[in-house]
Amino acid sequence: MKIARRIFAVAILALAACSSQSTTKGTSSAAGGAPTKTIGVSIQNREAQFYQEMEAGMRAEAAKYGYALDVVDANRDNARQQSQVEDFISQKVDAIVLTPYDSKAIGSAIVEANQAKIPVFTADIASTAKIGIVVAHIASDNVQGGAEAATLLCKGMGGSGDVAIVDEPEVTSVQDRVRGFRAELAKSCPNAKIVADNDAGGQRDKAATVVGDILQSHPQLRGIFGINDDSALGALTAVQAAGLVGKVAIVGFDATPEARTAIAKGGMYGDVVQHPQVIGKDVIDTIHNYFSGKTPPKLVKVPVGSFTAADAKKAP
Repeated sequence: MKIARRIFAVAILALAACSSQSTTKGTSSAAGGAPTKTIGVSIQNREAQFYQEMEAGMRAEAAKYGYALDVVDANRDNARQQSQVEDFISQKVDAIVLTPYDSKAIGSAIVEANQAKIPVFTADIASTAKIGIVVAHIASDNVQGGAEAATLLCKGMGGSGDVAIVDEPEVTSVQDRVRGFRAELAKSCPNAKIVADNDAGGQRDKAATVVGDILQSHPQLRGIFGINDDSALGALTAVQAAGLVGKVAIVGFDATPEARTAIAKGGMYGDVVQHPQVIGKDVIDTIHNYFSGKTPPKLVKVPVGSFTAADAKKAP
């Protein structure tokens, strides 16, 4: 009888242990137990270093609050991102975070989440749809970043010369960058003239082709603003092929390691520094405040900085 009781007790303990393990889901938990909330995150391009760093910032902050993150990659596909939002709704997540691939088309997915009473937040790229309610948008101050890019490029060109913008006009954050760039260049660098503003889709190979064409049609070009580092590095490829390194100043946006190396070697003049981990952290903090009953601001701006060869020399 005693042996039977011992066997029964051991079985109960084993079952309890298994049950405890099976209830711990997601990437973070409260005090080692099950997560208190689950946040679904759809990133438009998870392979991009910027978004990898943003995700790292989100994960670190979510762990602090005991929130689980379900992060998926839309892979630059609006239909896929729409489907991911529907999956989050069926899973009954507590909040949804989007970096929209298509700022206008994402509205219908946001409406579905609204109808399911799941709060939606956007990061880095805002929704421009006329439908759908977003609680808050968290992003770099892109207007400030564009102005910083203009300041850098003006210095790199010596205060004058023809300028080209390697653009991606359908993206809201890029629209803000270009707006800030144009305004600051007109204000602080009046002897600079924008002679081209061409779409390269934020892609390096396409940017190289676009800039190659611009150099053919504008041989006096002296400055290029790439709206992200792939655009700037693609521009550098074209400038190198034309034998114009050192004669055409290039400024990018993001300050990725590869761009910093190009700046240190003199291929690019400078870069605008974003802080994607801070954006990720602020996303989770904003959601936490919402969960706590506070009304977050509609727009949370994260300041940007700059990086030049002088900064590269200071780096360890």
